[in-house]
Amino acid sequence: MPVRKGTATVLTCALSAALVLTGCTAGRSPASPTPPAPSARDAHDGRDGGAGPQPAPPVPRQERRTPGRIPGVGPVTQSGVPDGTTQALVVSGGSADDNVVTAVLHERDPAGRWHPVAGPWRGHNALRGWTDAHVAGDLRSPTGVFRIGDAGGRLPDPGARIPYDQDEEFAVSGTGFLGEPLEGSFDYVVAIDYNRVAGTTPLNKERPLGDEKGGGVWIHVDHGGPTQACVSLPREHMAELLRALDPAREPVIVMGPAGEIAL
Repeated sequence: MPVRKGTATVLTCALSAALVLTGCTAGRSPASPTPPAPSARDAHDGRDGGAGPQPAPPVPRQERRTPGRIPGVGPVTQSGVPDGTTQALVVSGGSADDNVVTAVLHERDPAGRWHPVAGPWRGHNALRGWTDAHVAGDLRSPTGVFRIGDAGGRLPDPGARIPYDQDEEFAVSGTGFLGEPLEGSFDYVVAIDYNRVAGTTPLNKERPLGDEKGGGVWIHVDHGGPTQACVSLPREHMAELLRALDPAREPVIVMGPAGEIAL
């Protein structure tokens, strides 16, 4: 897969002397305790960190499948999935305020039926849970259906079929909300097309909806605690996801509380 180089308008995932954090690893709200600041620049709307541990959400139960319906996804949510999409990563939390998730990758066969092909994987979302009206610094992950087609990381391409931008600017340090080290969190990332320019490196800091709506929402390597706005998965599963995502399948992520995305 050809490697796409980062553009001049990039902001890496932690602080620099000249820039202020805005995303997955950004400044904390006054109501939250402040961990040590990361050391790299950030294309996100905040710094990853967290509160006390929360119980993992239950693995989705087996259910009778409706033909043409992604398991666990209801008709309202499914209506946001593009007609040409045949690959969907479903990331669900237990409630609107939970920051632990389960992720399952699904694919649609030629007959129109959806099947799980990878997962379930355990991971994290934002410290305060989910929102359908995300703004910068709210410490919540945006809910909805978003395209995922651009990737990158500090480490070499593990075999991705979607464009992959290897860049040292993905380096990050510091500690998260639980005091856990953030180093390596951006070794592998997949950009979620929330308030970003699709078809560019995840490091691109352009925000079509404006900076106040946040941005730089990624899927990245889990560091053992909640994030600022991103979704995080264990390292080995991030590599597996990168190899699985197929641009010809027009992949999307469906993300939010399980009860909400089931509507």
